[in-house]
Amino acid sequence: MLRILGNQTRLCDGISRREMLRVGGLSAFGLGLEHLLQARANAAEGKTATRRAKSCLVLFLMGGPPQHSTWDPKNDAPAEVRGEFGAISTAVPGMQIGELFPRTSLITDKLAILRAVSSGDNAHSSSGYYMLTGVPHAPQNVENANPGFPNDFPNLGSVVRKFMPERGSLPASIRLPHRIFNTDGSVWPGQDAGFLGRSVEPWLLNCQPATPDARISELALNAEVSDQRLFGRHTLLDQINRKLDDVERNGGIANYGRLAQRAFDMLGSQQARRAFDLDQEPATVRDRYGRSQFGQSVLLGRRLIEAGVSLVHVNWYRGADEPSDAPCWDSHAREGQRLKTVLAPPADQALSAVIEDLEQRGLLNDTLVVCMAEFGRSPRINGAAGRDHWGSVYSIALAGAGIKGGVVYGASDAIGAYPAQGKVQPQDISATIFHCLGIDPRNEIHDTTGRPLPISRGDLIHPILA
Repeated sequence: MLRILGNQTRLCDGISRREMLRVGGLSAFGLGLEHLLQARANAAEGKTATRRAKSCLVLFLMGGPPQHSTWDPKNDAPAEVRGEFGAISTAVPGMQIGELFPRTSLITDKLAILRAVSSGDNAHSSSGYYMLTGVPHAPQNVENANPGFPNDFPNLGSVVRKFMPERGSLPASIRLPHRIFNTDGSVWPGQDAGFLGRSVEPWLLNCQPATPDARISELALNAEVSDQRLFGRHTLLDQINRKLDDVERNGGIANYGRLAQRAFDMLGSQQARRAFDLDQEPATVRDRYGRSQFGQSVLLGRRLIEAGVSLVHVNWYRGADEPSDAPCWDSHAREGQRLKTVLAPPADQALSAVIEDLEQRGLLNDTLVVCMAEFGRSPRINGAAGRDHWGSVYSIALAGAGIKGGVVYGASDAIGAYPAQGKVQPQDISATIFHCLGIDPRNEIHDTTGRPLPISRGDLIHPILA
């Protein structure tokens, strides 16, 4: 049965004079008295977050999908609001989603849909930073923003890599198949470790996994480099590092040594290299995910989760042939045509496939799946038959470990323009993701000046938690 859930209030008590003095400074970064009280109460009682998920798979539909044609259809709205496509019933009685997602409609009993997400930011770069870090960009509504102070808070993958141990020879956090960038080539902030430093940087894999004979250049050995030759190079590097031990070294060199060691470990591991080889998958499985670049990227993400990576972030693939006036999900023009032909079918196929595949492999109970983007689309169709940027309200979906299935939380107004109830902000999403991974959202990290900051400033979205 479909459940429409409302708000909950968290109560807390107990704080020392010393901690009270800290609240003034920390509140500027979003850690209010309520949160500090709760964190200290939990610490006093010896409480820690219970790990519900071993891994997290983030599917990022960059560009901003229209909520009206995906998770929050408005059948009763005027045509200029509703758009070309209607809604379909799903596996959950009373729940409807956009008609272009027939495969996903069959697995909505696994999904929790948030229909009142709001960043309040209408720029790709700055709203993207907010979604990827849980911290608002300063200032908001800045397009073509670049990484760097003061917007250098670490992203989700960096925090996961800091607080979750690496399993085997693979890093705890990986991004693929490329960075997120704007049409002018500028790279969004919020995709790296920020002030935490490169030692916890999520690894970036540049690849085109749907291309025949695709290979990941950063990880593949050249044909002339045998395992024995690789071992020789490793030995030589080790000898050089031993000599450097006698020299006063700075942190950058030490960090280089650790990163180099991780690279050699992965290159030398047959198991790690196999995880990146999609040819190990049966053709039927590859077909089920779809032979699009996004579909095969999601399949690669599943293989990395299976190999022990704690967080895999898969970006919607932006190819060289994307139209400049409506790239990826940034549907300023011809929205209906693009949704029907190049956007919805690959997304529907890959999302439904990975959830079904994880369940069949017994991994869904250990894996959190998050399908999100930087924002949504404007409530009315524009003159170019598209929709424009809209950060006031949009939708995302979650499934898997720690998440109730068959749940809709929050609602937008009649035209999908503003939250009507159950408003959720990016910091609440980051807090919920960390909680599901067994990481206390009130854990502290320190910026370059030593100031303590919480890894998330938000509240848990209790109504969707199992």
